[in-house]
Amino acid sequence: MSNPLIMKLEHGAQLTDEDRAVLQHLTGTTRRVARHMDISPEGERPEDVHLVMQGFACRYKTLRDGRRQIMAFLAPGDFCDLHVAILGEMDHSIGTGWGCTIVDIPRSTIEDLTAHHPRITRALWWATLVDEGTLRAWLVNMGQCEADRQMAHLICELHVRLRVVGLAGNDSFEFPITQEDLADTLGITNVHVNRVLQDLRAQGLVEWKSKRVRIPDVERLRAFAEFDPKYLHLNRRSEDERPFWGTP
Repeated sequence: MSNPLIMKLEHGAQLTDEDRAVLQHLTGTTRRVARHMDISPEGERPEDVHLVMQGFACRYKTLRDGRRQIMAFLAPGDFCDLHVAILGEMDHSIGTGWGCTIVDIPRSTIEDLTAHHPRITRALWWATLVDEGTLRAWLVNMGQCEADRQMAHLICELHVRLRVVGLAGNDSFEFPITQEDLADTLGITNVHVNRVLQDLRAQGLVEWKSKRVRIPDVERLRAFAEFDPKYLHLNRRSEDERPFWGTP
């Protein structure tokens, strides 16, 4: 079975067979997180690093009045919190409304990776920078784009991210999310989400049935969303150009 972590990190560094073996061993022991459960609740003192292997998780914040804002979707191959073990407590929650399979990685293991495996370290830096780029893209969309284009952009992004780890076809992918979840992601009401989805369907841009999203014309949807995947940084920089932290 393909390993989503390895498939993803191959875009961040030129991994060797030894590197792949290390990462395969790292992901050997998994556990299942049930639906509507937190992996790392707000206020918790984090110890382990968590990696999603199957399903989806999300970063979210709950306000005092019960409203929730989803700030990121975490797909297979994504670390939930690569550097979070240096913090005293979580300032947001990481959970799953849909169920997922994760790996719990001790902080000491991450420290060993970064001390003895330079190519993996480079790939982990890359993954962190991609997370930051993705957050910037989400902020721009929420601040400047109408809801239909926000929705289209999210679908385009997830399609690319899931293709990277072998979990999407040329025009479709599984995404077991509810309209309530989408409302909490885009910062709009459930009713507005329904109207946006109906409009995208009417334009022939998106089909969504039985938890599977299909994009009839990928390039047309990308044009509508003004989607440019450069913030996902999938074109690896030559490793002859050494980054500032001096990776060999």
